[in-house]
Amino acid sequence: MAVGIHSAADARRLARRRLPWMVFDYIDGSAGQETGAARNRAALDDLELTPRILRDVSDRTLAVPLFGQTAKVPFGISPMGMCNLSAPGADLMLARLAARENVPLGVSTVASTAMEPLIETAQGNAWFQLYFSGDGVGTFKLVERAKAAGYETIVLTVDVPEVGRRPRELRHGFTMPFRIGPSQFIDFALHPRWSLEALFKGKPTMANFDMPGYDFDRTESRAKADWETLARLREMWPGKLVVKGVLDVDDAVALRAAGVDAIQVSSHGSRQLDSAPPPISALAQIRAALGEDYPLFYDTGLRSGEDVVKAFNQGANFTFFGRILQFAIAAGGEEGLSELWNVLKTETSITLAQIGQTSITTAERN
Repeated sequence: MAVGIHSAADARRLARRRLPWMVFDYIDGSAGQETGAARNRAALDDLELTPRILRDVSDRTLAVPLFGQTAKVPFGISPMGMCNLSAPGADLMLARLAARENVPLGVSTVASTAMEPLIETAQGNAWFQLYFSGDGVGTFKLVERAKAAGYETIVLTVDVPEVGRRPRELRHGFTMPFRIGPSQFIDFALHPRWSLEALFKGKPTMANFDMPGYDFDRTESRAKADWETLARLREMWPGKLVVKGVLDVDDAVALRAAGVDAIQVSSHGSRQLDSAPPPISALAQIRAALGEDYPLFYDTGLRSGEDVVKAFNQGANFTFFGRILQFAIAAGGEEGLSELWNVLKTETSITLAQIGQTSITTAERN
Protein backbone atom coordinates (compact mmCIF):
# COMPACT_ATOMS: atom_id res chain seq x y z
CA MET A 1 0.00 0.00 0.00
CA ALA A 2 1.40 3.36 -1.05
CA VAL A 3 2.33 5.78 1.70
CA GLY A 4 1.59 8.88 -0.37
CA ILE A 5 5.04 10.48 -0.48
CA HIS A 6 5.48 12.63 -3.58
CA SER A 7 8.12 14.99 -2.20
CA ALA A 8 10.38 15.48 0.81
CA ALA A 9 7.77 17.89 2.16
CA ASP A 10 5.20 15.09 2.16
CA ALA A 11 7.53 12.87 4.16
CA ARG A 12 8.13 15.63 6.72
CA ARG A 13 4.42 16.41 7.05
CA LEU A 14 3.52 12.77 7.68
CA ALA A 15 6.42 12.28 10.09
CA ARG A 16 5.41 15.34 12.10
CA ARG A 17 1.97 13.84 12.54
CA ARG A 18 3.22 10.44 13.68
CA LEU A 19 6.34 11.11 15.74
CA PRO A 20 6.39 12.31 19.35
CA TRP A 21 7.19 16.02 19.47
CA MET A 22 10.51 15.35 21.17
CA VAL A 23 11.65 12.95 18.46
CA PHE A 24 10.41 15.10 15.57
CA ASP A 25 12.15 18.20 16.91
CA TYR A 26 15.37 16.25 17.53
CA ILE A 27 15.42 15.19 13.87
CA ASP A 28 14.09 18.42 12.38
CA GLY A 29 15.69 21.05 14.59
CA SER A 30 18.68 23.24 13.85
CA ALA A 31 21.01 25.42 15.88
CA GLY A 32 20.04 28.68 17.57
CA GLN A 33 17.15 30.53 16.01
CA GLU A 34 17.46 28.31 12.90
CA THR A 35 18.31 31.28 10.67
CA GLY A 36 21.33 29.38 9.33
CA ALA A 37 19.08 26.66 7.99
CA ALA A 38 16.80 29.28 6.45
CA ARG A 39 19.74 31.09 4.80
CA ASN A 40 21.07 27.91 3.26
CA ARG A 41 17.62 27.00 1.99
CA ALA A 42 17.26 30.48 0.50
CA ALA A 43 20.68 30.18 -1.14
CA LEU A 44 19.68 26.86 -2.69
CA ASP A 45 16.40 28.33 -3.88
CA ASP A 46 18.20 31.30 -5.44
CA LEU A 47 20.30 29.05 -7.67
CA GLU A 48 18.81 28.70 -11.13
CA LEU A 49 18.94 25.93 -13.71
CA THR A 50 18.52 26.99 -17.32
CA PRO A 51 16.29 24.80 -19.50
CA ARG A 52 17.89 23.75 -22.79
CA ILE A 53 15.90 22.53 -25.77
CA LEU A 54 16.11 20.16 -28.72
CA ARG A 55 18.77 17.95 -27.26
CA ASP A 56 18.38 14.18 -27.35
CA VAL A 57 18.09 13.35 -23.65
CA SER A 58 16.18 10.09 -24.09
CA ASP A 59 19.03 7.96 -22.73
CA ARG A 60 19.94 9.36 -19.31
CA THR A 61 22.00 7.92 -16.48
CA LEU A 62 22.26 8.86 -12.82
CA ALA A 63 25.38 6.75 -12.21
CA VAL A 64 28.51 8.51 -10.98
CA PRO A 65 32.07 7.39 -10.14
CA LEU A 66 32.88 7.29 -6.43
CA PHE A 67 36.25 6.20 -5.04
CA GLY A 68 36.96 3.85 -7.92
CA GLN A 69 33.49 2.32 -8.01
CA THR A 70 30.17 3.31 -9.55
CA ALA A 71 27.23 4.52 -7.48
CA LYS A 72 23.86 4.00 -9.17
CA VAL A 73 22.71 7.47 -8.15
CA PRO A 74 24.57 10.71 -7.32
CA PHE A 75 23.50 10.75 -3.68
CA GLY A 76 24.05 8.64 -0.59
CA ILE A 77 22.93 8.49 3.03
CA SER A 78 24.39 10.93 5.54
CA PRO A 79 25.53 9.60 8.91
CA MET A 80 22.73 10.25 11.39
CA GLY A 81 22.64 9.45 15.07
CA MET A 82 19.90 7.38 16.70
CA CYS A 83 17.99 6.70 13.47
CA ASN A 84 15.94 4.00 15.18
CA LEU A 85 14.04 6.81 16.91
CA SER A 86 12.26 7.40 13.61
CA ALA A 87 11.12 3.76 13.61
CA PRO A 88 12.45 0.45 14.96
CA GLY A 89 14.96 -1.00 12.52
CA ALA A 90 15.51 2.26 10.62
CA ASP A 91 19.29 1.80 10.49
CA LEU A 92 18.90 -1.57 8.80
CA MET A 93 16.34 -0.17 6.35
CA LEU A 94 18.92 2.42 5.29
CA ALA A 95 21.59 -0.28 5.04
CA ARG A 96 19.43 -2.40 2.75
CA LEU A 97 18.80 0.65 0.59
CA ALA A 98 22.56 1.31 0.37
CA ALA A 99 23.11 -2.28 -0.76
CA ARG A 100 20.44 -2.06 -3.47
CA GLU A 101 21.63 1.27 -4.84
CA ASN A 102 25.36 0.71 -4.35
CA VAL A 103 25.71 4.00 -2.48
CA PRO A 104 27.48 4.73 0.82
CA LEU A 105 25.60 4.45 4.06
CA GLY A 106 27.07 6.84 6.59
CA VAL A 107 27.27 4.91 9.86
CA SER A 108 27.30 7.39 12.71
CA THR A 109 29.47 7.04 15.79
CA VAL A 110 26.17 7.41 17.68
CA ALA A 111 24.16 5.03 15.49
CA SER A 112 21.45 3.00 17.19
CA THR A 113 22.70 -0.18 15.48
CA ALA A 114 26.28 -1.40 15.78
CA MET A 115 28.71 -0.82 12.95
CA GLU A 116 29.27 -4.54 12.24
CA PRO A 117 25.73 -5.60 11.24
CA LEU A 118 25.29 -2.36 9.31
CA ILE A 119 28.25 -2.90 6.97
CA GLU A 120 27.20 -6.52 6.55
CA THR A 121 23.62 -5.59 5.66
CA ALA A 122 24.84 -2.82 3.36
CA GLN A 123 27.01 -5.41 1.59
CA GLY A 124 30.11 -3.31 2.15
CA ASN A 125 28.50 -0.04 1.07
CA ALA A 126 29.12 1.71 4.38
CA TRP A 127 31.42 4.48 5.57
CA PHE A 128 32.10 4.91 9.28
CA GLN A 129 31.64 8.45 10.59
CA LEU A 130 33.98 9.29 13.45
CA TYR A 131 33.65 11.84 16.24
CA PHE A 132 36.73 12.70 18.23
CA SER A 133 35.81 13.10 21.91
CA GLY A 134 37.52 13.52 25.26
CA ASP A 135 41.17 12.52 25.18
CA GLY A 136 40.72 10.43 22.05
CA VAL A 137 41.38 7.01 23.62
CA GLY A 138 37.89 5.71 22.87
CA THR A 139 37.89 7.42 19.48
CA PHE A 140 40.88 5.49 18.22
CA LYS A 141 39.45 2.26 19.62
CA LEU A 142 36.50 2.85 17.30
CA VAL A 143 38.89 3.34 14.38
CA GLU A 144 40.50 -0.03 15.02
CA ARG A 145 37.09 -1.62 15.39
CA ALA A 146 35.93 -0.13 12.07
CA LYS A 147 39.06 -1.48 10.39
CA ALA A 148 38.38 -4.95 11.80
CA ALA A 149 34.76 -4.80 10.62
CA GLY A 150 35.84 -4.20 7.03
CA TYR A 151 35.21 -0.49 6.61
CA GLU A 152 37.35 1.06 3.89
CA THR A 153 36.30 4.69 4.37
CA ILE A 154 36.34 6.82 7.52
CA VAL A 155 34.50 10.14 7.64
CA LEU A 156 35.96 12.40 10.32
CA THR A 157 33.41 15.01 11.39
CA VAL A 158 35.26 18.16 12.43
CA ASP A 159 32.53 20.76 12.95
CA VAL A 160 31.48 19.66 16.45
CA PRO A 161 34.16 20.89 18.87
CA GLU A 162 31.18 21.32 21.19
CA VAL A 163 27.64 20.13 20.52
CA GLY A 164 25.62 23.04 19.15
CA ARG A 165 22.68 24.35 21.12
CA ARG A 166 19.41 23.32 19.50
CA PRO A 167 16.61 24.96 21.49
CA ARG A 168 13.81 22.78 20.12
CA GLU A 169 15.68 19.70 21.28
CA LEU A 170 16.56 21.21 24.66
CA ARG A 171 12.98 22.27 25.43
CA HIS A 172 11.91 18.63 25.31
CA GLY A 173 14.77 17.48 27.53
CA PHE A 174 16.21 15.30 24.78
CA THR A 175 19.31 13.38 25.87
CA MET A 176 21.47 10.54 24.58
CA PRO A 177 21.46 7.94 26.01
CA PHE A 178 17.70 8.15 25.72
CA ARG A 179 15.85 8.85 28.98
CA ILE A 180 12.13 9.01 29.69
CA GLY A 181 10.79 11.44 32.27
CA PRO A 182 7.26 12.71 33.02
CA SER A 183 7.07 15.14 30.08
CA GLN A 184 8.39 12.54 27.66
CA PHE A 185 5.89 10.01 28.99
CA ILE A 186 3.00 12.38 28.23
CA ASP A 187 4.42 13.08 24.78
CA PHE A 188 4.64 9.37 24.04
CA ALA A 189 1.15 8.70 25.38
CA LEU A 190 -0.20 11.16 22.82
CA HIS A 191 1.57 9.24 20.04
CA PRO A 192 0.58 5.64 20.83
CA ARG A 193 1.49 4.06 17.50
CA TRP A 194 5.13 5.11 17.75
CA SER A 195 5.25 4.40 21.47
CA LEU A 196 3.88 0.87 21.23
CA GLU A 197 6.34 -0.01 18.47
CA ALA A 198 9.22 1.43 20.49
CA LEU A 199 8.06 -0.40 23.62
CA PHE A 200 7.87 -3.69 21.75
CA LYS A 201 11.32 -3.30 20.16
CA GLY A 202 13.04 -1.65 23.14
CA LYS A 203 14.26 1.92 23.42
CA PRO A 204 17.09 2.87 21.04
CA THR A 205 20.61 2.99 22.43
CA MET A 206 23.98 4.12 21.10
CA ALA A 207 25.05 0.70 19.95
CA ASN A 208 28.70 1.36 19.15
CA PHE A 209 29.63 1.92 22.78
CA ASP A 210 29.21 -1.58 24.09
CA MET A 211 32.97 -1.65 24.53
CA PRO A 212 35.01 -2.25 27.71
CA GLY A 213 36.23 0.98 29.26
CA TYR A 214 34.36 3.36 26.96
CA ASP A 215 31.28 5.17 28.22
CA PHE A 216 30.34 7.72 25.57
CA ASP A 217 28.93 11.06 26.65
CA ARG A 218 27.28 12.99 23.86
CA THR A 219 27.94 16.28 25.66
CA GLU A 220 31.63 15.52 26.29
CA SER A 221 33.91 18.14 24.78
CA ARG A 222 35.45 17.34 21.42
CA ALA A 223 37.52 20.51 21.48
CA LYS A 224 40.92 18.82 21.82
CA ALA A 225 40.95 17.59 18.23
CA ASP A 226 43.60 19.41 16.18
CA TRP A 227 45.78 18.93 13.12
CA GLU A 228 47.95 16.45 15.02
CA THR A 229 44.81 14.39 15.66
CA LEU A 230 44.17 14.37 11.92
CA ALA A 231 47.77 13.36 11.21
CA ARG A 232 47.52 10.48 13.66
CA LEU A 233 44.30 9.28 12.06
CA ARG A 234 45.79 9.56 8.58
CA GLU A 235 48.79 7.51 9.68
CA MET A 236 46.75 4.71 11.23
CA TRP A 237 43.96 4.53 8.64
CA PRO A 238 44.94 2.71 5.42
CA GLY A 239 41.69 3.38 3.56
CA LYS A 240 39.97 6.50 2.28
CA LEU A 241 39.75 9.43 4.69
CA VAL A 242 37.00 12.01 4.25
CA VAL A 243 36.78 15.13 6.41
CA LYS A 244 33.23 16.37 6.89
CA GLY A 245 32.07 19.79 8.08
CA VAL A 246 34.29 22.14 6.05
CA LEU A 247 33.18 25.65 5.05
CA ASP A 248 36.45 27.59 4.86
CA VAL A 249 38.65 27.70 1.76
CA ASP A 250 41.93 27.83 3.69
CA ASP A 251 40.88 24.83 5.77
CA ALA A 252 40.04 22.92 2.61
CA VAL A 253 43.43 23.65 1.04
CA ALA A 254 45.19 22.57 4.24
CA LEU A 255 43.20 19.34 4.39
CA ARG A 256 44.21 18.42 0.87
CA ALA A 257 47.85 19.07 1.77
CA ALA A 258 47.43 16.84 4.85
CA GLY A 259 46.59 13.83 2.69
CA VAL A 260 42.81 13.79 3.09
CA ASP A 261 41.18 11.87 0.22
CA ALA A 262 38.00 13.95 0.00
CA ILE A 263 36.29 16.88 1.69
CA GLN A 264 32.60 17.07 2.55
CA VAL A 265 31.25 20.60 2.54
CA SER A 266 28.64 20.72 5.28
CA SER A 267 27.27 22.71 8.20
CA HIS A 268 26.07 19.55 9.95
CA GLY A 269 22.56 20.05 8.64
CA SER A 270 22.66 23.59 10.13
CA ARG A 271 22.75 21.98 13.58
CA GLN A 272 25.97 23.51 14.87
CA LEU A 273 26.57 27.24 14.23
CA ASP A 274 23.54 29.34 13.41
CA SER A 275 25.71 32.07 11.86
CA ALA A 276 27.62 29.74 9.54
CA PRO A 277 27.65 30.74 5.87
CA PRO A 278 25.36 28.79 3.54
CA PRO A 279 27.28 25.60 2.67
CA ILE A 280 25.96 25.66 -0.89
CA SER A 281 27.69 29.02 -1.35
CA ALA A 282 30.93 27.77 0.22
CA LEU A 283 30.89 24.77 -2.12
CA ALA A 284 31.62 26.81 -5.25
CA GLN A 285 34.40 28.75 -3.49
CA ILE A 286 36.09 25.58 -2.27
CA ARG A 287 35.82 23.97 -5.69
CA ALA A 288 37.50 27.00 -7.26
CA ALA A 289 40.34 26.76 -4.73
CA LEU A 290 40.90 23.01 -5.07
CA GLY A 291 40.53 22.67 -8.82
CA GLU A 292 38.42 20.25 -10.80
CA ASP A 293 40.09 16.96 -9.91
CA TYR A 294 39.87 16.84 -6.12
CA PRO A 295 36.89 14.82 -4.71
CA LEU A 296 34.38 17.18 -3.12
CA PHE A 297 31.17 15.99 -1.47
CA TYR A 298 28.20 17.98 -0.20
CA ASP A 299 25.41 17.74 2.34
CA THR A 300 23.08 20.16 4.21
CA GLY A 301 19.65 21.31 3.16
CA LEU A 302 19.11 19.06 0.13
CA ARG A 303 15.43 18.34 -0.34
CA SER A 304 15.00 17.29 -3.98
CA GLY A 305 16.58 16.03 -7.14
CA GLU A 306 16.82 19.60 -8.42
CA ASP A 307 18.89 20.41 -5.31
CA VAL A 308 21.25 17.55 -6.17
CA VAL A 309 21.79 18.90 -9.69
CA LYS A 310 22.38 22.37 -8.27
CA ALA A 311 25.03 20.99 -5.90
CA PHE A 312 26.81 19.29 -8.79
CA ASN A 313 26.67 22.54 -10.75
CA GLN A 314 28.37 24.25 -7.81
CA GLY A 315 31.19 21.73 -7.79
CA ALA A 316 30.11 18.58 -5.93
CA ASN A 317 31.18 15.12 -7.04
CA PHE A 318 28.66 13.42 -4.77
CA THR A 319 25.90 14.46 -2.38
CA PHE A 320 24.18 13.11 0.72
CA PHE A 321 20.62 13.26 2.03
CA GLY A 322 19.95 13.19 5.75
CA ARG A 323 16.89 13.93 7.84
CA ILE A 324 14.35 13.64 5.02
CA LEU A 325 15.15 9.92 4.84
CA GLN A 326 14.30 9.58 8.52
CA PHE A 327 11.04 11.42 7.89
CA ALA A 328 10.18 8.95 5.13
CA ILE A 329 10.81 6.04 7.49
CA ALA A 330 8.68 7.64 10.20
CA ALA A 331 5.93 8.22 7.64
CA GLY A 332 5.82 4.71 6.21
CA GLY A 333 8.68 2.48 7.28
CA GLU A 334 10.74 0.80 4.57
CA GLU A 335 8.02 1.41 1.99
CA GLY A 336 8.04 5.11 2.80
CA LEU A 337 11.82 5.19 2.44
CA SER A 338 11.62 3.48 -0.95
CA GLU A 339 8.92 5.89 -2.11
CA LEU A 340 10.95 8.96 -1.24
CA TRP A 341 14.15 7.50 -2.71
CA ASN A 342 12.35 6.83 -5.98
CA VAL A 343 10.97 10.38 -5.92
CA LEU A 344 14.49 11.74 -5.53
CA LYS A 345 15.77 9.61 -8.41
CA THR A 346 12.87 10.65 -10.63
CA GLU A 347 13.30 14.33 -9.77
CA THR A 348 17.01 14.15 -10.58
CA SER A 349 16.46 12.40 -13.90
CA ILE A 350 13.69 14.78 -14.99
CA THR A 351 15.82 17.78 -14.03
CA LEU A 352 18.64 16.51 -16.23
CA ALA A 353 16.23 16.18 -19.12
CA GLN A 354 14.91 19.70 -18.60
CA ILE A 355 18.40 21.22 -18.72
CA GLY A 356 19.48 19.13 -21.70
CA GLN A 357 21.89 16.75 -20.00
CA THR A 358 22.11 12.98 -20.13
CA SER A 359 24.43 12.63 -17.13
CA ILE A 360 24.91 14.60 -13.96
CA THR A 361 28.68 14.27 -14.35
CA THR A 362 28.44 16.59 -17.35
CA ALA A 363 26.81 19.30 -15.23
CA GLU A 364 28.07 22.74 -16.18
CA ARG A 365 29.95 24.35 -13.30
CA ASN A 366 28.65 27.78 -12.38
